[in-house]
Amino acid sequence: MWGSYLAYSRAGVTAGLWPEDFVFLRYAVAGFIMLPWLVRRDPAGLGGVGWSRGFLLALTAGPLFIYLGIAGFLFAPLAHGAVIQPSTVTLASILAAWLLLGERLSPARLIGTAMIIAGLTLIAVGPSEIETGPTWMGDLLFVFAGLLWAAFTILLRHWAVAAIPATAAVSVLSAVVVVPVFLSFGTFDRLLALDATTLAIQTLVHGLFAGVLAIVAYAKAVEILGAAGAALFPALVPAAGLIAGIPIAGEMPSSTEWIGAIVTTCGLAVAMGALRLVRWTGGRKA
Repeated sequence: MWGSYLAYSRAGVTAGLWPEDFVFLRYAVAGFIMLPWLVRRDPAGLGGVGWSRGFLLALTAGPLFIYLGIAGFLFAPLAHGAVIQPSTVTLASILAAWLLLGERLSPARLIGTAMIIAGLTLIAVGPSEIETGPTWMGDLLFVFAGLLWAAFTILLRHWAVAAIPATAAVSVLSAVVVVPVFLSFGTFDRLLALDATTLAIQTLVHGLFAGVLAIVAYAKAVEILGAAGAALFPALVPAAGLIAGIPIAGEMPSSTEWIGAIVTTCGLAVAMGALRLVRWTGGRKA
């Protein structure tokens, strides 16, 4: 789902949408969907998540994450976003396991990390079939977005927050901020300039599928499989994103980008196969 989401994001940017348009679409819809659940289940305690934890979850997986990830496509093509974001999640998880959890960097983990860096280097320095602007700026935004998602993953596992409460907290808190700001200072001109079919697809993809269903599914994976198990899924994104981008965004990656994506995907698989984050229980390593 993440691969298709990135492809539709890139297609929306090329159609003239700005990052704030995507942020509004996502949280106007996701907040509307999750608000009734939250109202029925301890709204004072934010569905049992708590306000301080909910704020941090929204900070890492909310509007800032979406804005940075979408803004990257203003400067870099789909191939860069589809590879750099999930790779950053994996690299950040490896670094967190080493620095924060005291895990040893096994040979397999080091090999996978080296492959990821090699693939990213190919994509960053190689030629692209799509001219978008200073691609390094987009790549940097993708890195920041990936770091935020890695932090979201770790927080979910550390606090043992259930999937639906986590999704409700992120969606409703984000909507409370995003919707009034957009209505006050934004414009619907770019959204209304889209044809009805394109607008409906973007609304469904960003508001329902990515804004609700994908967050619930990912948070549930973290709940059941742990952070390490859930972090296996980004290994599927580069190839899926590039393939989905051909019909959806109309972008054909260059040969260098294909090679870089393949090398990075293999590196992700090797690194994530070796990565075992220590489980957290009540703030202590178990």
